[in-house]
Amino acid sequence: MVLKINDLVKHYNDGNTIVKAVDHTNLEVKKGEFVAIIGKSGSGKSTLLNLIGGLDRPDSGEIYIDGKNVFKMKDDELAVFRRQKIGFIFQSYNLIPSLNVWENVVLPLGLDNRKVDVAFVDELLKKIGIEEKKKALPSLLSGGQQQRVAIARAIAARPAIILADEPTGNLDTKTELEVMSLLKNSVEQFGQTLIMITHDEAIAQMADRVIRIEDGRVS
Repeated sequence: MVLKINDLVKHYNDGNTIVKAVDHTNLEVKKGEFVAIIGKSGSGKSTLLNLIGGLDRPDSGEIYIDGKNVFKMKDDELAVFRRQKIGFIFQSYNLIPSLNVWENVVLPLGLDNRKVDVAFVDELLKKIGIEEKKKALPSLLSGGQQQRVAIARAIAARPAIILADEPTGNLDTKTELEVMSLLKNSVEQFGQTLIMITHDEAIAQMADRVIRIEDGRVS
């Protein structure tokens, strides 16, 4: 089991009421599984993803990734663990404008002083269809191409788990389906585990398993 969540709780006080963003949630995800978490705006899906990614800390409960209790770690230890074990794909791409495609993809490896497997990254760029753009800066790429770079960056570090936050939210329908097919095929080929949040039922149906979240509770 690559991810195990036990009785996770995260509540917010918005000044008037307590918002139960994540409310006593349990979840298990196997290695190599593609799981979509679907819910309306405000249902708690982004909060849950941020907790899994160690970007936020819960009020109570436990998250285990690759057998490690994420919230038993101190902040600096968690930062290293997150860099090594968790890949992120954001709706806004989060590419470094001054770095070209290749440099953006291998950046997480460089931050950890890990050796770049050049053959693996080349194969990945070819698979995702951006091999010819590897010297290009992000500003010269379309939105779909930038999201492909973000996908390649997440996979290149070979994390235990990849978290995708509405990864096709800024793309038109045709590009959205292309990128989702690439993402699904890539994680299968490279043996990655993917958890994606979306509000789009059609996109969610591409996953191995769909989990619904409402008022902070999953079903």
